[in-house]
Amino acid sequence: MKPLRALELDGSEPLSATAVKAVADLCDRVEDTGGCGSGPRPGPGIAAVRVTGAPAGDGTDGLDVMLVTKWERAVRRLERLPAVTVAVARGDCGGTALDAFPAGEVGVGAGDTRLVVPRDATATWPGMAAYRLAHLAGAARVRKAVLFGRPIEAAEALALGIADELTDDPAAAVSGAAALADGLSGKELAIRRQLLFDAATTTFEDALGAHLAACDRALRRQGTGQEVTAP
Repeated sequence: MKPLRALELDGSEPLSATAVKAVADLCDRVEDTGGCGSGPRPGPGIAAVRVTGAPAGDGTDGLDVMLVTKWERAVRRLERLPAVTVAVARGDCGGTALDAFPAGEVGVGAGDTRLVVPRDATATWPGMAAYRLAHLAGAARVRKAVLFGRPIEAAEALALGIADELTDDPAAAVSGAAALADGLSGKELAIRRQLLFDAATTTFEDALGAHLAACDRALRRQGTGQEVTAP
């Protein structure tokens, strides 16, 4: 199975409407196909997001909260696609590159990858990358990165579970992710992902209804052999 769609983000470039549109366009293309890949067992397909680059200085010049809001919504949409999103990083990754990397289903880094929370003279940038890093690794393990901008080196990112694999052959890693998802439903994958996200912050009692609804969907799919459109 080949990557469904690919996107490249350069974190050294300031956040712009162009970056927002690039992510939105990728999401449109994936959603328009239902997230499906190709082959005899198409599965959910792959969206490959390649990221590199970090701001050289204060990357907030010219920004306003409206643009930042649009960007965060675009990344959230990327994170919830009915496809396997593989984020491939190399070199220093900050700014938009850092925002997108932990939003991937599978995180692949090169040996020289460093995740860098941008900072100015007074503080680090408080974007949602900080939330995702803490969600993946735990607040205590990333507090120096989030509070002080200390880079997370590649080996540390792997140990913390922020990256899933370090390799000099990202194409092979993308193919491996495609193999993992072979034959799976993109819609069902998105539901399982959401259940996984919610597990960290939801009580058993509150989570039970959503899990039972997903079980009901699975049983109906098995009974009909078709996708279930209603929850």
